[in-house]
Amino acid sequence: MHRHIDVLVADHHPIFAEGIRSLLSKSNGGNFQYNIQGVAINGLQVAEYLDSSFPDLFLLDPDLPDSGGLKIIASVKQSGTKTRILILNGSGDPLHIQAAFRAGADGYMLKSGTQDELLQAVGELAEGRTFVGRGLMPYANQPETDGLAPETRFAQKHQLTKREMEILKLIGEALTNKEIADRIYISDQTASVHRKNIMRKLGVNSTGALIKLAFENHLV
Repeated sequence: MHRHIDVLVADHHPIFAEGIRSLLSKSNGGNFQYNIQGVAINGLQVAEYLDSSFPDLFLLDPDLPDSGGLKIIASVKQSGTKTRILILNGSGDPLHIQAAFRAGADGYMLKSGTQDELLQAVGELAEGRTFVGRGLMPYANQPETDGLAPETRFAQKHQLTKREMEILKLIGEALTNKEIADRIYISDQTASVHRKNIMRKLGVNSTGALIKLAFENHLV
């Protein structure tokens, strides 16, 4: 039995927004049936929609006119709603990605992505998971005033070993267990064990969530 997912699409290009509406409306969606409740092309239309109801899934262009950028994300999340937010942007600027996740976004992908990637993204969010699109890389390390690199503070906080931090950064590059094993000369099985241990220590259950943490904490 399909679970109904109410969707709001907000993008300042009407043709792009309507294309998403058409794609999701026609999608079998696996366990989900997507009901497009609204298509907005500016922040005012989004505000009007959110005044009456909150969707299960909100696909948002952060450059929407009259929207205040990422303030929409924060306002939705602060309302206590369970709305999941996927950012669809033409820019892969790591600073933008980091800002979106810190504001409360649940996923981020480029508009240059494929239809299959979009369907994967909405499915992941509908299941309650985080999604990070292809071709996106975390924010590069910056000097810190306290003298500790971000990865050092992060490792201490979560009791990650030097090897686990090394592997977490490779996971942040979207490498598979086999690719990680080849890169640092360990077995696939050892790489898998490390990945599971890292997930346990960080309290997450998906690779997407690990990559999101890398974005948020300047690890890669």
